[in-house]
Amino acid sequence: MIKRLFKFIAKTIAWFFIISIGLVILFKWVPVPITPLMVIRYFEKDSPKLLKHDWEPIENISKNLQLAVVCSEDQNFLKHNGFDIKAIEKAIENNKKGKRIKGGSTISQQTAKNVFLWPQRSWLRKGFETYFTFLIELFWTKERIMEVYLNSIEMGNGIYGAEAAAQYWFKKPASKLSKLEASAIAAILPNPRNYKANPVTHYIASRKRWILTQMNVVGQLNYNSKNE
Repeated sequence: MIKRLFKFIAKTIAWFFIISIGLVILFKWVPVPITPLMVIRYFEKDSPKLLKHDWEPIENISKNLQLAVVCSEDQNFLKHNGFDIKAIEKAIENNKKGKRIKGGSTISQQTAKNVFLWPQRSWLRKGFETYFTFLIELFWTKERIMEVYLNSIEMGNGIYGAEAAAQYWFKKPASKLSKLEASAIAAILPNPRNYKANPVTHYIASRKRWILTQMNVVGQLNYNSKNE
């Protein structure tokens, strides 16, 4: 009986590794059609039953938006290997001082969570997030991580990905987003179901200004640069 149990556990673990690695390799080239978050949001009680998601290759997504999300969410994106240790340590210290929980998740971690996992906070999910973050950093390029991220994340209530967000908030394709428009979308990412990219509130306007300042400092992204 014990041997059978161990065999079952071993087979389960082996199949988990085979399937998970296979999916990560598959999504290195194939667009992600739907994510667990999209399904969960759709069936939530107060959901608007709206799901807008139009995949676009990164060449069709404004460089302004790519830069804006890096400046807003993960300024060391091109330098780290999936985990920004300094940001995590800073987040832990901030959380000890205040009541609000502030995370230190990188764009890579957010991509792993959005594409492969569920949204609830737990140590189990965090463990799987670490595992999938390691895999996508191993098998994908930084440009591919950004492409999947910008096509998968929530950018409004029922709005997923850059193209759907650009059409919903500004009535234009994602390739045509200006710096101002890109910074507005990036500004709502911490709470995309409650914040609006257009028209903006006083709070989102202040976040836009900060992101724009950071964008001017960073200047541009170079995905071909080696990690420092």
